[in-house]
Amino acid sequence: MARNRNPIPVIIVAGFLGSGKTTLLNHLLNTSTGTRIGVVVNDFGSINIDAMTVAGQVDSMISLSNGCLCCAVDATGMDKLLARLAKPRARIDVIVIEASGLAEPRDLIRLVLAGSDPNLVYGGLVEVVDAAEFEHSRARHPELDQHLRFADLVLLNKIDRLDEPARRSLTETVERLAAGTPVLTSTHGRVDPELLFERRETKPATGQLSFDDLRHDHDEHDHCAQQHPDHLHSAYQSVEFSTDHPLDPRRFMAFLDDRPAGLYRIKGFVYFGVTGHQQRFGMQTVGAHLRFTRSNWASGEKRGTRLVLIGAGIDAGALRERLAGCVADDPQQADEQSMLRVLRFADD
Repeated sequence: MARNRNPIPVIIVAGFLGSGKTTLLNHLLNTSTGTRIGVVVNDFGSINIDAMTVAGQVDSMISLSNGCLCCAVDATGMDKLLARLAKPRARIDVIVIEASGLAEPRDLIRLVLAGSDPNLVYGGLVEVVDAAEFEHSRARHPELDQHLRFADLVLLNKIDRLDEPARRSLTETVERLAAGTPVLTSTHGRVDPELLFERRETKPATGQLSFDDLRHDHDEHDHCAQQHPDHLHSAYQSVEFSTDHPLDPRRFMAFLDDRPAGLYRIKGFVYFGVTGHQQRFGMQTVGAHLRFTRSNWASGEKRGTRLVLIGAGIDAGALRERLAGCVADDPQQADEQSMLRVLRFADD
């Protein structure tokens, strides 16, 4: 069976010891039915306890111990390591690297970005923070402030251990330190996998989910949230946006630069219609991380933009209005220079 033509995203999950990285990973493995997840577990120690925790729940796993991953391999070594998980016969949809609590996130990002495997693409850094121990962690590890700035999504875990005033204060502090990076709160690492990667259903399917599939999934999620208010999905809302008119690339990138704080995920495809760039631009975001994937339109497929935006506390009407404002006034007047920022985030 042929693997999905799109590269496999590699998501790094980092955070200091005890922040809840393995709990998050276990949650993703248990709730992502239908999605094949490859995992690299890097536990600093001779006995890999984290690997034992996730064993048997993952489609393919590589366990490293007795050394921090960012110190144990170079870019070539990382390529070889990930290639073992990305073999076509494994049919892996996403790879998650659970870094050692002592790992340096910036070095891990560089290793993944320096990779030469066209079947892999960097999918973002999720920094897990122990909300109850945040100030103690900062005191012991002053570099935490810097790690927050490197992250594409910050997960404030164990938030249930704080009262409401403390939660608000901590969230404000982390949002300030993270310099615009989306900040999400959780208990026991419970995060909707769709905020991190494209989750597949158990029904047989190949390739990317269509917009209709995404819409169907979210209709089911919304119904589930209404019936079960305490369900995980009830914490989030999804907003759909579609237009058959080309988007102005400069306006759209300006929107992404100033997206609402509660907007954690955007997926779908975009049509710019600029001369020389009239392809279908598949789009994925994880927090602040952005990636476009270019492909040809299918025969008879109507050109246009179809997006699903997922977040918490977002104003659906205002969001659609801002996106409508990105529609190009006169696509014929757009020049190739207007696409430069888009192409910075596009595959080769």
